Amino acid sequence: MNSPWESLMRMLYPGRLLILGGDAAGANHVLIYAITGRSPSSQARMLEVEGNAIWTKPTDPETLKKGNPELLVYPAVIFGRGIAVSNGRQTVDVDAETAGSAVAGLDAGLGPWTYEPDAPIYTPRITGCILPNGRAALSIIKRGPDGLPFRAFYDLPDRPGWGFMLATYAGDNREPLQAFSGEPLEIGLEGATPEETAEAAYTALHPEGRSNDFRVALVCVYARRGALQERRIAVINRHERNPL
Repeated sequence: MNSPWESLMRMLYPGRLLILGGDAAGANHVLIYAITGRSPSSQARMLEVEGNAIWTKPTDPETLKKGNPELLVYPAVIFGRGIAVSNGRQTVDVDAETAGSAVAGLDAGLGPWTYEPDAPIYTPRITGCILPNGRAALSIIKRGPDGLPFRAFYDLPDRPGWGFMLATYAGDNREPLQAFSGEPLEIGLEGATPEETAEAAYTALHPEGRSNDFRVALVCVYARRGALQERRIAVINRHERNPL
């Protein structure tokens, strides 16, 4: 039998990724945000719960300075009546509170944003939201062949036990990195707790037998259906498990 995480396990280097879905019991919305990195500045980060947000923060400020702090430090998840998540500072502009639909909440907030200015890669911006009514959506903004931003939005089906994933890269660890393409990938979510699901996702990012380990940090949120403010959070930071 194939692993429910097979789509993720096949990706040698996904960059940053996010998954929105629901637990198998149908009781909770599930959100996963993960960071992988190859450069020292990308690896010198962690995820930390602070107030109503989960931030990417430096583990080593001096190493982080060798990269672009504007692209490396940001609120990855913001909690309110709804939940917003992204791989950059666009998280703060998502309307997860009053939008009529999840796609509208993303579209309204992402209007001023384009792909990341990290030439020659031009990393896509991936964003998601869960509204108070439980509707969820994902978005990706990437560089088109003509240099203009290409925007795609996905209104997600509500399927307990399943999640839908976007990543910044297609998964090949080669130069130049290729942007993620196609529709969100389906992921089986079998864990009964955020800790179980976080461990399963973290393991899938570095399957047994793979040499390079690009894992940096991962967070899994379980938010109760109909009451998103009731949530449980599990965070895994590689630097805390494997000190350098």
